[in-house]
Amino acid sequence: MKKTALIYWPKKGNVENAANKIVEQFEGHPIDLFTITQVDVESLTGYDLIIVGGSTVGADNWEDTHKTRWIDFFQKLGKIHLHGQKVAIYGLGDQVLYPDHFVDGIAAIREEFARHHVDFIGYWPVKGYDFTGSRSAEGDHFLGLALDNDQQPELTNERILSWVKQIKKEAGF
Repeated sequence: MKKTALIYWPKKGNVENAANKIVEQFEGHPIDLFTITQVDVESLTGYDLIIVGGSTVGADNWEDTHKTRWIDFFQKLGKIHLHGQKVAIYGLGDQVLYPDHFVDGIAAIREEFARHHVDFIGYWPVKGYDFTGSRSAEGDHFLGLALDNDQQPELTNERILSWVKQIKKEAGF
């Protein structure tokens, strides 16, 4: 049976809530849930699918500890070989407060994993969102699942359900 790891940060908030909802959709498939501070990065080579989630925090709200934890995680990640592994990313943002940087965190996470020559899955349509700019949008798709629990909380569950079905299919589950 295929193994999945879901890694997220920050803890105790919308990103963690989304992580738990994603795990629920993997019923019948083993999925291990970690924060970026809990995961043994070397163990990631044993997974068939790695899901990574984060948030985009405005520059005025970016805390040193939040940033440092991601930097520490990516430094550890740099020491392992993930070539060819499937990676899907989800991110949270606010289209109204940060319309020019909506879910930019997806692109930041993607850039770090791209150094490992992984196979990205889980691109998500930009239709249905109202933003002016995003590093995470390419053409008519985001580089992963975009969630906005501030402006569109009523769409989160449906988006997660559809996205998980999509990534399971793309990962060959």
